[in-house]
Amino acid sequence: MKHGYTGTILWVNLTEKKWWEEETDDDFASRWLGGSGFGAVTLARNTDAQTEPLGEDNVLGFFTGPLTGTVVPSSGRHSVVGKSPLTGIWGEASVGGSWGRELKRAGYDGLVLLGKADSPVYLWISEGGVEIRDAAELWGLDTYQTAERLQELHPGAQVCAIGPAGERLVKIAGLFTDGKEGRAAARCGLGAVAGSKNVKALAVRGTRKPSLAFEEELKVKIREAVKRIKEKTKALSEFGTPGLVIPCEQIGDFPVRNWRDGKWEEGAKSISGPWMVETVLSGRFHCAGCPIGCGRRVNITSGPYKGVNGGGPEYETLGLMGGSCLIDNLEAICYANELCNRYGIDTIDAANLIAFSIEAFERGVIGKEETGGLVLRWGDPGILIELIHQIGQNKGFGAVLAGGFKTLLNGLGPEAKEFAIHVKGMGFPAHDPRAYNSIALGYATANRGACHLEGFSHVFERNVAMPEFGLSEPLDRFSVEGKGKLVALTQNLMSVFDSLALCKFLLFGGVGIKDLAEWVKLGTGFDFTPEKLMEIGERIFNLKRFYNVKCGISRKDDILPPRILKQKRGSGGAAENLPPLDRMLDEYYAARGWDEDGIPTRETLERLGLGDFIF
Repeated sequence: MKHGYTGTILWVNLTEKKWWEEETDDDFASRWLGGSGFGAVTLARNTDAQTEPLGEDNVLGFFTGPLTGTVVPSSGRHSVVGKSPLTGIWGEASVGGSWGRELKRAGYDGLVLLGKADSPVYLWISEGGVEIRDAAELWGLDTYQTAERLQELHPGAQVCAIGPAGERLVKIAGLFTDGKEGRAAARCGLGAVAGSKNVKALAVRGTRKPSLAFEEELKVKIREAVKRIKEKTKALSEFGTPGLVIPCEQIGDFPVRNWRDGKWEEGAKSISGPWMVETVLSGRFHCAGCPIGCGRRVNITSGPYKGVNGGGPEYETLGLMGGSCLIDNLEAICYANELCNRYGIDTIDAANLIAFSIEAFERGVIGKEETGGLVLRWGDPGILIELIHQIGQNKGFGAVLAGGFKTLLNGLGPEAKEFAIHVKGMGFPAHDPRAYNSIALGYATANRGACHLEGFSHVFERNVAMPEFGLSEPLDRFSVEGKGKLVALTQNLMSVFDSLALCKFLLFGGVGIKDLAEWVKLGTGFDFTPEKLMEIGERIFNLKRFYNVKCGISRKDDILPPRILKQKRGSGGAAENLPPLDRMLDEYYAARGWDEDGIPTRETLERLGLGDFIF
């Protein structure tokens, strides 16, 4: 096996209480890289269209990359995969922190869970294998409490856990690492998959360091890169992702009143990165091996939200709990964010569902009878907090929201679909497709539902150069021609990042595909060119798409909500734009080698070495 990898994936059958180690080889690694790529082939081989996401037949996989746990910066991430109970299709969540590095040090490139335990369990993973242990005393604890207790039992361990939401099979539940730092594999409802298997947590401890093919040469390259990264990411380090709140609001790339309005200038200032620094910020958090430190630590010592002390809200949470719900109280959002972390809830979907519900109440689509007597109104932190409690406990009106948009809309009339802001059942991140046409196309075609990270195209349109692909200057974000090719290209590149399990914020530090190819070569010994890496990214993206096609996905599903296609923001930096989605889809499908209905052709699949998945 090449360097960098352990060459071993740990499989655990919870039903039979058995585990085994599967050895991987160079051919497997060179085709799929690791991380998201290993996850793609694992899900494609072990689940299908008939697999029930919350049934015993679903798998839940955790995968590191070939550079995880090495000197390569920002290499502490890992991917979690499974069929999504939220969308019913491909499910994936990426998370930072230190858990992935620890799994690698325990001797495993990945972990796959099969079946279902007959009672609550946690897994204790070390260099000697895995023990399936009773978790009765942990069941009911929140994610912070679970991590604290398991670290008492296993000093030095890193813990990945679900909270009460995952236990109760809330479809917007995630898996959380690093205790009160609140690192989250939040999207797609994969915390509910863990809950459906009666798995409360995964505690792991290891001491092995991956071998490197050309260690000294790699160290030299990394020292040079880290200097560049630190210099270029000073603002991201100082303000974290909350530093995006004001500039995104200014250009119209920020949700306001459930994506209905265009401007929220004063509100944005009151929840921004600079205001956080002045008020509640207590420190920064660095994921394993990260020179940037974009994570926020907050501490509230007085007032109604006294006691909040841990990981602070990211840009997405601020945009959706703040702008979309019109809540301009930063401390209230910090409290709501901590509640979501403790319950184990995705803040993005929770806030989208709550903003939708407020508008539905305002319009008379729902009333007190549906909300259990709650009067839903804009700008009310109490309503936000109460509904998070209800979602986390899967009770009251929160139990309806806990099923996600697909479940919620089943009980409402056609009017509700006009302002339900999701794609394929997953709520929007806090970036508006009307601000960047490429985001519109990216949301419509992302494999897991609305996702800006599967393509990240807007950062290349605005301020990240990619000269090796002819992108040296910012693009017109409202233009149409070429956006199909751009999105296909950036999706392939992001598939490389996710399969190497590297943080995409390295892009802001000037790291490009040439750097990745060089790091992989020096780390593993695989002599990949940038072009070869991009081909692997294309292969992985297409396998996920073909998986979704077999689940019934086609052009009819590559859509955006009516509000986004028909209703202008009306003011602010993207006041008049409406994305011409159909026109961009035609170009995108052609660039991808898919037919006009969005189905990868046999020729494309065979060109990418995916012929064995066609049946």
